[in-house]
Amino acid sequence: MKTNITARHGEVPDRLRERAEIVLARLARFAERPTSAQVTFDTDGPRAAAELIIKAARGAVHVASAEARDHRTALDRATAKLRRQLDKREPSHRRAAAGKR
Repeated sequence: MKTNITARHGEVPDRLRERAEIVLARLARFAERPTSAQVTFDTDGPRAAAELIIKAARGAVHVASAEARDHRTALDRATAKLRRQLDKREPSHRRAAAGKR
């Protein structure tokens, strides 16, 4: 899976970059054949934002963003949102099996 970590209006510290890579690897296990992932950190005054995008098979795109006082907290909040999205989706093999009954 191709990953891209970028920052707007600032730099991404190495520890935060490593944390983002770990989070993406963990979330990719729940996506159906992920092809790429992107994390964008943004600083706007006193607020820090993080946006996660995972692109998966069959054109599925999962997006979550969050704001907080620091980037790590924003990353954790966006991770929780994206995890809920991935948990809600029903695997395609389950949908196909339900239709055959």
